[in-house]
Amino acid sequence: MDIVIPIVTFIVGGIAGFAGGVYYLRKQMKNMSMDNKQIQQMARQMGVNLNQKQLNQMNKMMQSMNKKKK
Repeated sequence: MDIVIPIVTFIVGGIAGFAGGVYYLRKQMKNMSMDNKQIQQMARQMGVNLNQKQLNQMNKMMQSMNKKKK
């Protein structure tokens, strides 16, 4: 019995922490808006160089994601 309570507490705490983290991340992503310069910089950090057409597609995709979440 002495071992069960800490294990259950650990599991419940892990689940609650994960759920809280997911909620916080989704909230931050919903409020995030990026302009073309920021998108281009993020893509360069990932090793991708976007042309203007790809940049416009990414911008439209992010705007549509924000509209769906509202």
